[in-house]
Amino acid sequence: MQKFDRRGFIKTTALSGIGLAMANSSSMAAAIRPTGNITIGIIGLDTSHSVAFSKYINQRENGFEVVAAFTTVSKDIPSSYERVDKFTEEIRTLGIKVVSTIEELLKLCDCILLETNDGRLHLEQAKQVFESGKRVFIDKPVAASIADVKQIYQLSEGTGVPMFSSSGTRYMSKAQLVREGSIGQVLGADTFSPVSYEPNHSDLYWYGIHGVELLFTVMKAGCKRVRRTTTEKYDTVIGEWQNGGIGTFRGILKGEKGYGGQAFGSEGMAELGPWEGYDALVEAILEYFKSGITPVQPVETLEIYAFMEAAKISSQQNGAWIELSSV
Repeated sequence: MQKFDRRGFIKTTALSGIGLAMANSSSMAAAIRPTGNITIGIIGLDTSHSVAFSKYINQRENGFEVVAAFTTVSKDIPSSYERVDKFTEEIRTLGIKVVSTIEELLKLCDCILLETNDGRLHLEQAKQVFESGKRVFIDKPVAASIADVKQIYQLSEGTGVPMFSSSGTRYMSKAQLVREGSIGQVLGADTFSPVSYEPNHSDLYWYGIHGVELLFTVMKAGCKRVRRTTTEKYDTVIGEWQNGGIGTFRGILKGEKGYGGQAFGSEGMAELGPWEGYDALVEAILEYFKSGITPVQPVETLEIYAFMEAAKISSQQNGAWIELSSV
């Protein structure tokens, strides 16, 4: 059995309490204007999220405004180069300025939505944001590889600038109720979402993240080991948690697709779907921009990526159990 060293992966990032500690950073406090709207800049216009988030924010009197954007395009990812012109034009029609460099963008805004479709670009882009001292939300995936995910969190810690990353599935209302204790202690859960793969990204990072994020929303951190089985119709990962709980993620390759699942608790069971859109995620991002308090602790997000990486190793080992050593 091959081990995935979760202890070494997480320990180097000094994660404990990082979100609360960063909330008191003097450099971050200075970045937010004392009066008027908190201004937001977008990095990456090759995803529908950039347009959807901008419309939600700018159509409301909420103290925030998306004012500028910068984009790149990845010539080897169809979903980037086939859509970037369309989304860039939509951003312009919203009255948002499109600038030519990240440096220029950072001068125009207080906080950053890093939305670039290609996770390979996130490390370098995030580095520039951290160096500016501005709070940042990094859309899924955090990065294309486990090494880059780890380095992004190390940079966040090293600069004292908080970051937040999450799929919108985390903020499905029924999942949040379960996380808050509606069915008592969660003993297990089964989640599902569509899955597709992008060759330049660790496989589940690209789209499996949605169902895996939902699984960790209700199960929380503490997965001990995983194993994976893949057919032409489904991609299934079973996780065993340190408290004896069992969680499964089913990635749907063919047939009817959706986002949801079921959680099993000490005081009942609960459905986790359906998908309800991005509004709750955007509200969580705005609250984080305002407070500097990371709504999902880094240890949990890092474990999500460790879970997906261990699943990849399991596939390489013909479905073997891959252990994640305790922190």
